[in-house]
Amino acid sequence: MTDTLERPPVAAPAAGPASSFPLAGRVALITGGGSGLGAATAQVLAEAGMHVAIGDVAEGRVATAAAIDQGGGSSLPVHLDVTDAASARDGIAAIVERFGRLDVLINNAGVDKTAGFEELSLEDWDRILAVNLRGPVVMTRAALPALRASGTGHIVNIASTAAKRAWENASAYHATKWGLLGLSHALHTEGRLVGVKVTAVVAGGMRTPFLLERFPDLDPTLLQDPRNVAETIRFVLEQPPETVIPEVTVLPMRETSWP
Repeated sequence: MTDTLERPPVAAPAAGPASSFPLAGRVALITGGGSGLGAATAQVLAEAGMHVAIGDVAEGRVATAAAIDQGGGSSLPVHLDVTDAASARDGIAAIVERFGRLDVLINNAGVDKTAGFEELSLEDWDRILAVNLRGPVVMTRAALPALRASGTGHIVNIASTAAKRAWENASAYHATKWGLLGLSHALHTEGRLVGVKVTAVVAGGMRTPFLLERFPDLDPTLLQDPRNVAETIRFVLEQPPETVIPEVTVLPMRETSWP
């Protein structure tokens, strides 16, 4: 008898690389899915064979769903206010009723107001925090039971380079994206205990209405196609069950908000 504890033998890993996890037949909900990165992500995941629910308060969700269906995909437009717990619960219930399950939640909805700290009203702060940070909390709480039940649940939180650096006239946006990145890593530590993966996608500037409509003088060549970020989301979701990517950064080659 020895004074040391005997450890159980460790099984040798299987030979060869693990194959990617197939997405066909799985169900994803994308908040803010009516335009920009949300719409691009819905399209990319539909092409991978997923059923996609496009959640949005804007009518663009209907056009996004129609385009997917016309291309042979499977979609469901859902009127969804991420700041409202009842709307979140009803939206999740509608998705599960339609498709029988929910495997992926992509917290993509976001808003901003370009103004200095002293120019932002408390109402502005409340609105930006409610959508960008409280919204993912509301949606995750509503979706977790279905994600656990799927056995392959995955939450993807769309962060930003605004979660890593700071620039002027975006204090509320920075606060929410730094907060979302922290929340995402905290959820990762708890989600893995119940079989739910959590990933933060730190996305650099994209050619989307979120930037181009607010900054008409912005050089679009400094930005990336949102589909490139959407393809990265697909890659994250395709990882084998034994592997999770807690954080990934996707930048344009000439990203001005990054070293």
